[in-house]
Amino acid sequence: MHRTPSGSTLGPGGLDIAQAFFKPIHGSALPSSSNRRTKISVIGAGNVGMAIAQTILTQDLTDELTLVDAKADKLRGEMLDLQHAAAFLPRTKINASVDYAVTAGSDLCIVTAGARQIQGESRLNLLQRNVALFRNIIPPLANYSPDAILLIVSNPVDVLTYVAWKLSGFPTNRVIGTGTNLDSSRFRFLIADHLDVNAQDVQAFIVGEHGDSSVALWSSISVGGVPVLSFLEKQQIAYEKETLESIHKAVVDSAYEVISLKGYTSWAIGYSAAGLARSILRDQRSIHPVSVLAKGLYGVEGGDVFLSLPAQLGRGGVLGVTNVHLTDEETRRLRDSARTILEVHSQLGL
Repeated sequence: MHRTPSGSTLGPGGLDIAQAFFKPIHGSALPSSSNRRTKISVIGAGNVGMAIAQTILTQDLTDELTLVDAKADKLRGEMLDLQHAAAFLPRTKINASVDYAVTAGSDLCIVTAGARQIQGESRLNLLQRNVALFRNIIPPLANYSPDAILLIVSNPVDVLTYVAWKLSGFPTNRVIGTGTNLDSSRFRFLIADHLDVNAQDVQAFIVGEHGDSSVALWSSISVGGVPVLSFLEKQQIAYEKETLESIHKAVVDSAYEVISLKGYTSWAIGYSAAGLARSILRDQRSIHPVSVLAKGLYGVEGGDVFLSLPAQLGRGGVLGVTNVHLTDEETRRLRDSARTILEVHSQLGL
């Protein structure tokens, strides 16, 4: 596929005019080889992939952005559309190709590609088609960027993060799923809306499966540093468990509502993935509820399973999982969520 480089070969015969356009200052040296540029590759140029790409560009998170998709014309159109906005964006080299060789040397590979469900198709059959798709995506990414971190966005994200780990051969700290990072953002928004505060002042996590068996960690929620449930108990303020469950249900159902209204979700996951990219590439060491290998953590046993836990992210990927206190009920629900995912694993044939 032809791609338009963000280069300086505008002269006759591809002459590099940059050297003629700019004069070096006296006593200058060649650029240091240690001045390393960052590169992000986004696999899948659909609504989600392009929302992530656009957010990465506007937030100036990388020096080079590469797009890969199977549809050559759509891909080139998306690349040109972004390149034409260069005057309004931080300087970023933007490439696109159907060939995975273009991703070589990536620091972060974000995978959004996935098969769409056919009417009447079972969830298992859809999953098996996505696994087949990943067999054509993950090995080339691992081959061209053996030191990269894989960030999986495609759904079902927990299972496909496990599949990506298996197919890549990467260490577990370098394979991450977006998991419940967005669920937790929705959770924080709903709590903030109930209490009429800024969502950034709410500390709250959804963990486990990114799906119906997710677990809301009510026991550790705090607002402005104040633990919410213990505060209510100390003040003898009554609350109903059904109210808490309704908020959690609203979190689970919120994506379905957006899809029913506009046909897909894009902007929120775009900001979510870009936030994870920032934490990783800038070594922010921030805590995010993302899908990680959970075996042996919080009593999760029975096999290798990826599900969301509050994890510290940095330049090495997953730096560790926080030791959040869970109630007995939260622990039980988390283990049940793990079993739900493991049951799907048994049907994959990996």
